Amino acid sequence: MTMPDELRLLPWAGPDGKPCFLSTDDSGGYMSRLADNIESVQLGTATALLDQAIDMLAADTAPDDMRLLAKNLTGALRDTLRVATSRGHRLESRSTGHRPR
Repeated sequence: MTMPDELRLLPWAGPDGKPCFLSTDDSGGYMSRLADNIESVQLGTATALLDQAIDMLAADTAPDDMRLLAKNLTGALRDTLRVATSRGHRLESRSTGHRPR
């Protein structure tokens, strides 16, 4: 039986916004690689949005554009926190000797 602390939190949510998890011993498997790639895209998007925010805050930006930026930054922050949580759990499981999630 797979224990909950052995699951990998995936970088996307399920249909109802609930977290999705992966149970595997194969960190090089298809789903693990897919999750790694999506995490990379999400972190790249967050970086690009941060750069955009810095530029927009220095300029005279329209309120509608700032609202759109805030919406996009909120989504990027949610994704980044999910990536950080997932990676933190995997680091924790390695240090305690549990199987990787």
